[in-house]
Amino acid sequence: MSDHLTVPFCNSLALRQAARAVSSMYDRHLTPSGLTNSQFSILTAVHHQPGVDMVTLAQQMVMDRTSLVRAIQPLTRDGYLQQQSDPASPRKLVLSLTAAGQAKYQEAHVYWSAAQAEFEAGIGAPQAATLRRQLAGVSQNR
Repeated sequence: MSDHLTVPFCNSLALRQAARAVSSMYDRHLTPSGLTNSQFSILTAVHHQPGVDMVTLAQQMVMDRTSLVRAIQPLTRDGYLQQQSDPASPRKLVLSLTAAGQAKYQEAHVYWSAAQAEFEAGIGAPQAATLRRQLAGVSQNR
């Protein structure tokens, strides 16, 4: 008997199972950094887009704004993220990494790289690249 349910015609179940398995692996690798996979993803997005506004980041991460606010609270509390009003549009909040956030990102990136390597070793680098493209297409066509 298998440890996980297989319903061959259910795309949702297969994607959820894969997402949980992959997230768990990344969380395991990131544990020494004190960040979760979700937190590292947020730091990565802000690292690559300093000054990104909350609405844009929520859309890019395929999250509702309320969930994003909850997700960034511990990162702000721990001094990794800074929120401030956009000078061009004061009602808009923008995010940037603090110096501590940059350091935490660099530290965690080493662990993330190990997770990437484990994943790619499991399915192959070309298949991983193909899968990323296919999944990006799925999330962009929602």
